[in-house]
Amino acid sequence: MRLHPTGARHPVRLLYLGYYAKKLDWPTYKRSLDYFSQEIGCSKLHLIMGSVVDSLTHNVSPLEYFQFGFPRLEYDEKTNWAGSGFMYEYQLVMNPRSTRQVLDDKRQFFKRYRKFIRHKVFALEELESDVSAFESLQNAGKGKCVLKLHDGKCGAQVRIVDAAAWDRSEFLSEIRRGGYDMAEEFIVQHADLQMLSPSAVNTVRIITQLNRRNEVEILGCRLRISVNSPVDNLAAGNIAAPIDETSGLVCGPAVYGDVFKPKETEHPVTKTRIVGFQVPYWAECLQLARDAANHDWSNRSIGWDIVVTEDGPGLIEGNHDWCKLVWQLPVEAGLRPVLDRHWNEYVERDQRN
Repeated sequence: MRLHPTGARHPVRLLYLGYYAKKLDWPTYKRSLDYFSQEIGCSKLHLIMGSVVDSLTHNVSPLEYFQFGFPRLEYDEKTNWAGSGFMYEYQLVMNPRSTRQVLDDKRQFFKRYRKFIRHKVFALEELESDVSAFESLQNAGKGKCVLKLHDGKCGAQVRIVDAAAWDRSEFLSEIRRGGYDMAEEFIVQHADLQMLSPSAVNTVRIITQLNRRNEVEILGCRLRISVNSPVDNLAAGNIAAPIDETSGLVCGPAVYGDVFKPKETEHPVTKTRIVGFQVPYWAECLQLARDAANHDWSNRSIGWDIVVTEDGPGLIEGNHDWCKLVWQLPVEAGLRPVLDRHWNEYVERDQRN
């Protein structure tokens, strides 16, 4: 039997603490100490010790101790939150290293899931060998295209360029000079989403899980919204809001990854109303996520990023390490029991086999 994520031994989590310390956003951690020390009236040393103890006990990072509001919570409430350690262990089993590469490598992803993708995407090798590939980029997306790395994360290492301004040789030189290895058509999002936030393509995140009967279950739906940013990732300072699965309406205010910032009921720049916003083509978005999850059962728990255009939705990417903050913070609730159920089903299935 595989060890349940909640049952990992403390020595393993001590290794996690070393990783967290190396990656920790220390300014935010210190700001969190100041805030909670004043709010609940306890010493910073007490909070530091609490963040370490709860990291070992509840498999969260020391920063998540504050992001999830653990200083205010009772023990039983803390057990409901899925933190970094828990998610690492859960996703490693649901999306094994042997199969998750198709989601990590955008070149493989676009080949495997091409039928669900609306925009044109080419690897550098394709652009070098096929003259028509460059021409199709020039003729799509108003002549703009997006340069990327095949393994780029969180919107990092992305550049928007005007392909129509160069000839093919100049374009290829620019890609190589920037260290990129992919180019894709610039996506023009639906007018409603453009009105909400025009600084970037705002994507729908739908998280799917295959249960033990290989049926697709929806774990959560979120709208990721850019705030004066060329990307919409929460980690880049943007916001995310919950979407009602049935109606496609945004059913709560948007939140930042920085939990000290206020919630947003309307966009802070465009002033477009967020709560009550209707995601276009909602039924089609849900069906797309379900179809993509059913397309390949080798990865069982995936966060799909979906773009909505005037012609309907299309896949951008699938994430095997989908973000626990985007999932939980917008609904202000710990959702780990949902994953516990799927973990237990998975173990039971393995035992029968």
